[in-house]
Amino acid sequence: MDWKPPGSGEVERNRWENVPLLGPRDELKCVLTDRADYVWARDQVMSRGVVDRVAAIHFSPVHGRLDPAQLAAWILEDRLPVRLQLQLHKYLWGADARGV
Repeated sequence: MDWKPPGSGEVERNRWENVPLLGPRDELKCVLTDRADYVWARDQVMSRGVVDRVAAIHFSPVHGRLDPAQLAAWILEDRLPVRLQLQLHKYLWGADARGV
């Protein structure tokens, strides 16, 4: 499941009614633009009780906008039980490639 933070411009598209349906084989992903998105995602993860229910939670920095090292520092500082995930397709095929 993808959660859209405020910086995406699509926060209203989140389907919160699907959160209770998440189970141990599911994964959650948040692509983050800045510190405000990180705080939003951190608070959602902790308040919605998904940490022990899903297989993994991934936080990805928006390529070229949020430094991955900065995101890693925030995750470590908060001891957040999430994985840092880079948008690998951006590194392999470039930031402007579509449909890959």
